[in-house]
Amino acid sequence: MGYRVLAEVTMAVHFLFIVFVVFGGFLAWRWPKAIWSHLAAAAWGLCIVLFDLNCPLTYVEDWARQRTGESGLSHGFIDTYLTGVIYPERFLDEVRLLIAAVVAVSYAGAVHRARTRFRRG
Repeated sequence: MGYRVLAEVTMAVHFLFIVFVVFGGFLAWRWPKAIWSHLAAAAWGLCIVLFDLNCPLTYVEDWARQRTGESGLSHGFIDTYLTGVIYPERFLDEVRLLIAAVVAVSYAGAVHRARTRFRRG
């Protein structure tokens, strides 16, 4: 039972991490120091996409699922839980571009707000 809980918690943390990668830049609008953790998360997400890296959270979930007797993940987290489930696989490139646009808008807004704060003193 412990491995099943670990697998489920890891899956939830992984999902939250992806939500943070997509929308976390908007936190910097309110809390400017949040940009540093978001830059690290976004860079990691970009490296995973560009270099086809495996996320450590995927390894943990896969390992825990195998310990419960399941077959584990046949692909990565995104391929298993998002692509083909949340959006059709044929739109993967468009979804990636949309995510990049959301991150860019969040950063542009954060820069704008930081400049406004700086001008006010």
